[in-house]
Amino acid sequence: MMKIHVSGQMPSAWEEALHQLTSELGMVVDPNGIPITCVKGEETSVCSDGKTVSLVWESPVSFYRALSRIPHPLTECAIREKARFETVGVMIDCSRNGVLKPEALRMILRKMALMGLNMGMMYTEDTYEVPEQPFFGYKRGRYTYDELKALDDYANLFGIELCPCIQTLGHLKRILHWPAFHHLRDNDEVLLADLDETYELLDQMIRAASAPYRSKRIHLGMDEAFGVGVGAHLARYGYEDPKAIMGRHLSRVLEITDKYGLDAMIWSDMYFHLDGLHYHSEGLPSEAAKAAVDPRITLVYWDYYQNKEELYADALYKHAQFPVPTVFAGGIWSWVGPAPAYGHAIENSIAGLSAAMKANIPLALATAWGDNGAETNFTAMFLALQLYGEMAYTGVYDEEALYARFRRCCNADAKAFLALSELNVVPGMGSYPSDPVNACKFLLYQDPLIQLFEKDTEGLDMSSHFGSLVNKFARFAQENPEYRLLFDFYTTLAHVLTLKCRWHENAGNVVRSGDREAAAALAEDIPATVEAIHALRVLWRKLWESTNKPHGFEIIEVRLGGVAARMQTAGEKMRAFAEGKVDTIPELAEEALITKRRSDGTFGNTNVMEEIATSSKIDW
Repeated sequence: MMKIHVSGQMPSAWEEALHQLTSELGMVVDPNGIPITCVKGEETSVCSDGKTVSLVWESPVSFYRALSRIPHPLTECAIREKARFETVGVMIDCSRNGVLKPEALRMILRKMALMGLNMGMMYTEDTYEVPEQPFFGYKRGRYTYDELKALDDYANLFGIELCPCIQTLGHLKRILHWPAFHHLRDNDEVLLADLDETYELLDQMIRAASAPYRSKRIHLGMDEAFGVGVGAHLARYGYEDPKAIMGRHLSRVLEITDKYGLDAMIWSDMYFHLDGLHYHSEGLPSEAAKAAVDPRITLVYWDYYQNKEELYADALYKHAQFPVPTVFAGGIWSWVGPAPAYGHAIENSIAGLSAAMKANIPLALATAWGDNGAETNFTAMFLALQLYGEMAYTGVYDEEALYARFRRCCNADAKAFLALSELNVVPGMGSYPSDPVNACKFLLYQDPLIQLFEKDTEGLDMSSHFGSLVNKFARFAQENPEYRLLFDFYTTLAHVLTLKCRWHENAGNVVRSGDREAAAALAEDIPATVEAIHALRVLWRKLWESTNKPHGFEIIEVRLGGVAARMQTAGEKMRAFAEGKVDTIPELAEEALITKRRSDGTFGNTNVMEEIATSSKIDW
């Protein structure tokens, strides 16, 4: 533990903040410690002669980032950097079943402080308490006012701004499916605009969502509000241009934010979609689209899918045509299944952040979405957050520096985290920047009898690939003790995929060729496979509950339970076939077709259970 003696100009509450960061920094305040003289300035610098340190900080969070840049043990250094954004941070998805526990969020905030990230945006569709609405976030692990207020106080210690990110038009299916809200539906996802009761609810939501926070910023969502005006709104009011409906709706919502003294931002995509366009369509926004933008808002340009800086630059130029400020949100690819897509997260984020810096964008966010069940644990994404921190202060991507900083801030090997993406790409599977393959998800949940991806994966040595990852991740678990549970989980996942892929590689051909000897061997493997799936379920729950409230894991448990049950059924059928009790297995005997593999060898992202498990309908 390095002893330090801090003097000069420091942020308020620095002593308590340093106390909270003791374990992460490996530093303790001591009158006899290394003298560190601090000054508030226009940039951040750490200079040392090997005995004393001179530290200059430009914002409270940069003070803690600067402390993490002091060599440990102390050596001579001269480090200078300047923040490229006024605000840089992370949007944390707490709505797609995974609701992070307050203690996990405090741990994340400490990592953010060392990285220099000064905003945490809490994405909560219905996972916050609205006192007037008992069904709001019911049985979903919703946050109480006290939980969020305590988190805001904790973030403030480090100079980190917490603010709410909610939905006020679309993406409200979890609320609207309750009968108590059916009269407020335009469609299953979208609120009914123009109805007075809608705005009574939105007033309650906005008041409750913003009350725990010091910040006066609020993100109102309003992205992907597809079908606005053509559901119940059409039946009630007749047809009207959706742009007019959305403009009127936004105006009424902003009356509410004005009432509470809030500065609002919304996702920008609908101003393109309502013109029949997207961010990268040819041409500039129409005059009608520009006129529809309320001058009281900030637009959030979200784009996770490009790997070329010029594409982001072009989209930012289009946003500059609107008469309001624009900020940027990139993606860290935490949403493709149990394992992250780091290749896409890093390549696409470098391109997006570079364009945003050159366009003098004031705020940049790393969005950590948890689509389809929050299967990737948030801790697996720390390296992507580190990338945002390093580029935000240095302006460039430096791989060696990134790895060193990750070791300092997160006490882990960056290469171990990068290797997690190997679970997603089996050699021979190609992918697009906008559409990465996620093999570990579709192979984990692929039904062993229906086997929708049998033809797509024909000729690929999947079991050997995943088998090679078992020992690799087991070694990473030993070498990164703070993340032992995370890598134990991925070790077990690789083991399950090894066993399961032996079946997927052979089962169809065995039945169609009538090879009963090979069928017997496949049937013998089933008990071990089922046992491994159960072990994965137990370990996954342990990992989930280490960071998340327990709510939401039932979805993963139902999925894995279904996989185990279907493997048992498949084993019974294969045993009967091997013993000559049946002539065939109809599901496996049917000739396989290509479903997702394109002619160039790339695979489409398969992230939805009904597109993985079956050709039948999962819903009613």
